[in-house]
Amino acid sequence: MPSLGFVLPHWAYWAGLLVFPLIAILMVKREEARRRHPGVSLPIAYLFLVCGGFAGLHRFYLGSALGLLYVPLLLAIVYGNAQERNLREDISQARANAQSYERLIHREEAAVARNRSGAQERLDKARGQFTEAQGKLQVVQAQSDWWHGATRIVALVMLAGLAVDALLLPRLARRTRIREESEAEVHPHDVPFELPPEDTAARVGSQPVARAIDGLNHWIGQFVAYWTVIAVFVYFYEVVARFLFNSPTNWAHESMFLMFGMQYLLCGAYALRTESHVRVDVFYVKMSPRGRAIADVITSVFFFIFTLTLLITGWRFAMDAVEVAEKSFTEWGIQYWVIKLTIPIGAILLMLQGIAHLLRDIEIAFGPEDRLMARHGSPSDGTSTSVGSI
Repeated sequence: MPSLGFVLPHWAYWAGLLVFPLIAILMVKREEARRRHPGVSLPIAYLFLVCGGFAGLHRFYLGSALGLLYVPLLLAIVYGNAQERNLREDISQARANAQSYERLIHREEAAVARNRSGAQERLDKARGQFTEAQGKLQVVQAQSDWWHGATRIVALVMLAGLAVDALLLPRLARRTRIREESEAEVHPHDVPFELPPEDTAARVGSQPVARAIDGLNHWIGQFVAYWTVIAVFVYFYEVVARFLFNSPTNWAHESMFLMFGMQYLLCGAYALRTESHVRVDVFYVKMSPRGRAIADVITSVFFFIFTLTLLITGWRFAMDAVEVAEKSFTEWGIQYWVIKLTIPIGAILLMLQGIAHLLRDIEIAFGPEDRLMARHGSPSDGTSTSVGSI
């Protein structure tokens, strides 16, 4: 198999982080508008063909057993690449031995020229060993070339099949939809497909500022959540490049752990908004809703001390990186200063969400009685939202 020398460009990395979530959000909104299970999708079928066609996933998605034809081809490629990878070590060892004997021949030729005793016998022996090493190198190299050529032929057969399937996919998807519709008429679904209920947390409370902050962090949280899908594609490419093409990348792992670091920082406010942080309380859960709100107002000072400290130190940390245009020390050399900017940005979002919670706590603690159930629920249900208990 040919090697892959692709290295993800920096501009493609940053553009993917910005564009991919927007496309994903549009697709989700489109699906929400349909409110029905769409059955097989031609774009998804092509996605399976591009990302997993070598394993016949596009055929399996369309309910075709012909996808099994790709499995032996895939196994043959994996086996051939493994054989070629093992032979690389033998080639390296045989080449090293040949070079060693070649240097020995030069040394013994000089000894023969000086008429040293036994030099001619050692020279003849070295020449014989060199000839033997050269023969072994040629044999091993021929075996490697054979496996390389055989694997290439299998890969070309697979690519030809994928090219044919790429042309046939529209018709195959149409036939599958017709078959599913006929089956649905015979066996109608008792429970129609329903999307998850709409999140109403952003509408809780009467504070416009709190609702605006909730909306902002909800959108940012959803946006960066789709980065996880990017990791699936990147690590999928790494596995394919490493085991099918013997071409491990020098950017896949670094790009993803940096992406997850940014996601962690930017999603902190979303986690606070959706009650995703872990907390342990003994007395707080037994309080009345108004008592919880008062406790939250009092203890929120610790929350804001933390977020303010994170903001100040994170800002200094990020500005130091911006001033020197800090980059990664690896071969990929991605810009670190952009990543470190997410530290103060995440702190700002977290502080804003804390303010939104504080406004609601004040409204519940000092507002009319009918506001008590707006956010804290009953004293025994344990569903409270708080800043101070985080």
